[in-house]
Amino acid sequence: MMSADRKPWTLEKDRTALLIIDMQNAFTEPGGSLEVPMAREVIPNIKRLAERCRMFGMPVIHTVSAHYVDDVLVSPLELAYQPHLDGRLIRPGSHGDEICSELSPEASDFVVRKYRFDAFYGTNLETLLRTLRYPAAIDTLIITGTVTNICCESTARSAFMRDFKVAFLADATGGLDDQSQQATLNILGRCFARIMTVDEVLTELES
Repeated sequence: MMSADRKPWTLEKDRTALLIIDMQNAFTEPGGSLEVPMAREVIPNIKRLAERCRMFGMPVIHTVSAHYVDDVLVSPLELAYQPHLDGRLIRPGSHGDEICSELSPEASDFVVRKYRFDAFYGTNLETLLRTLRYPAAIDTLIITGTVTNICCESTARSAFMRDFKVAFLADATGGLDDQSQQATLNILGRCFARIMTVDEVLTELES
């Protein structure tokens, strides 16, 4: 992993956006259809960071996952690889589809619907990022949310390939288990992202 002392770049408030990935009831509620207990545990950290980012005037962008368009399953391979998810996938407009109440979007926030793990694939996320501060440009993403080694990691890699700098938050992402959480942090930290904590991000933004 990249040394904590090595900073290939630093966070700049006017060029950075906060991305909160898939913090929906299906993932965060006890007994949710796709429950990830670790996602629930990091809600306070994400909430604290989002509140500070709004105070700084930084864009806060939520993604919401779904697996159906009307009654059509649009992620059949996901179900093929994980048949135990049959009957548990997210339908738009359902309770499980809603962002958890603790992180409900503010009026100034943005919400991006996605149908794949990668939040850039088939969405307006990149267009939004390229134009939000036009003619200036957002070139840095702070990634939080769930699932760490699936949607968060896929999005971080995709952001890197598009030349976005990525701050991937160790204490504001929730994985399926400690092993997969740490594996993602180790892999991304070698090449794709700076692995940071909420406190480290806020200290850098405030400096």
